[in-house]
Amino acid sequence: MPVPVPIRVEKSAGGVVLREVDGLRHALVIRDPYRNWGLPKGHLENGESPSEAALREVAEETGLTDLVLGPEIVTIDWYFRAEDAQVHKFTTFFVMYSERGDPVPEVAEGISECVWVPLDSAPETITYENAREVVRAVQGIAGRSSAVHEADAARE
Repeated sequence: MPVPVPIRVEKSAGGVVLREVDGLRHALVIRDPYRNWGLPKGHLENGESPSEAALREVAEETGLTDLVLGPEIVTIDWYFRAEDAQVHKFTTFFVMYSERGDPVPEVAEGISECVWVPLDSAPETITYENAREVVRAVQGIAGRSSAVHEADAARE
């Protein structure tokens, strides 16, 4: 009889960082250690809320220091196999804004590039389907009097 593989739950948080570039809304994407394009995110530390972790992780992975937190967008989840267990990972994403500064990838963590791409074409740049869905959710609210506009107001 096969031995059951334990399931470990992990929680992470990240952000869809937006910036106006030449009058057009852009999103920041990163190239991860697997050479795929995605969104900045990382694990919650002890006692940290998802919003605190999102701000910390995005700042660490991109070097941006002027991040303004907007509303929570969505929590995605997926499974993967680690050495000792099956992992069920949940990642909560937030809208964020950055008005200045050049992003600098956290090379020590395997982030090799940070690039601003037009929000309209960001899903085509991102490798991971679940991250594309996060950006599509932001696109869906960006055109309405909505959460993205609340974040606009928060940064003023």
